[in-house]
Amino acid sequence: MTSELGRRIARRIAATGPMSIADFMAEALGHPTLGYYRRAMPLGAAGDFTTAPEISQMFGELLGAWLAERWQAIGRPAPVRLVELGPGRGTLMADALRATRTVAGFHDALDLHLVEVNAPLRALQESALAAYKPTWHEAFDAVPRGPLLLIANEFFDALPVRQFERAPQGWHERMVGLAPDGERLVFALAPGPSPFARLLPETVRAGDPAVGTVAEVSVAAIDLAGRVAERLVQDGGWALVIDYGRDVPGSGATLQALRGHRPVDPLDRPGETDLTAHVDFATLAQAACTMGARIFGPTGQGAFLRRLGIERRAGILKARATPAQRAAIDAALLRLIDEDQMGTLFRVLAMGDDRSAAPAGFSDDT
Repeated sequence: MTSELGRRIARRIAATGPMSIADFMAEALGHPTLGYYRRAMPLGAAGDFTTAPEISQMFGELLGAWLAERWQAIGRPAPVRLVELGPGRGTLMADALRATRTVAGFHDALDLHLVEVNAPLRALQESALAAYKPTWHEAFDAVPRGPLLLIANEFFDALPVRQFERAPQGWHERMVGLAPDGERLVFALAPGPSPFARLLPETVRAGDPAVGTVAEVSVAAIDLAGRVAERLVQDGGWALVIDYGRDVPGSGATLQALRGHRPVDPLDRPGETDLTAHVDFATLAQAACTMGARIFGPTGQGAFLRRLGIERRAGILKARATPAQRAAIDAALLRLIDEDQMGTLFRVLAMGDDRSAAPAGFSDDT
């Protein structure tokens, strides 16, 4: 049994032919009325995934300290556009702002902007952040110009990807088509080499990859990283990208789907299923560098949080906690920094202007 959006996509394919995986993801996640991020409540136990801010207040508190230090590093501009891409329930930003309320002048300088398309989540963000008078936008480009501090936690992984498979004649694009019954969505290979394969990183295309090799690229992620970097270079500021992914381009299909915290077929019930793919941090960094931004990382989330002092913060919280609370703090700390949990798979990348000092968190000296 498919979804209403699945039936609409099937009718579109029947009329116009197979669509790229990127187009399918854009429709499944962002359809104006039926897309997953337009209508679902994706976070928490009742949703499909849990993010770091929902695990522990320590995550947002440390990122808040990082943002406040970056504001000081760029000369304490007022106003400064504080932007979060995909703010979830507003938990990360609420924790960050609570932790920085004593930083002289910081809150007075802030102009808070949230990029969010999900109406139920906007309502939760309003509840959590009303005191800071946020402004909401459908896309980053709508944020006013000016000095910028930006956080994107688990945002880039949901941007559409194209997939290509190496065939004897070259790289063919993997598409979404219809099964013979005319109803079920299936993956299919385009009949000829694709001109879009040039978008794959050179390191992936080089060396005559074996037939059957699959590779991905997110044009949307590359484009967004470049536009953020252009703002940082021209207006001043810093951005922090935190997501799961890899430091160097590689082959392999990473598109995955979750529903109710369980893996499912990415083509099953579009609009009711979360779709993500691993972030190629090297490609994001290259896009930012091309615009003139400075890059730090990527580094593992665990190493980054340790350098910011998460273990010390955990100790402070535990000192005034009950035994049950201390156990919960220890469990949350382990989940955020342990290499077998989020500590290594999740990567952290900073990009910024060329006029301020290096940021904390990216070497043992900072």
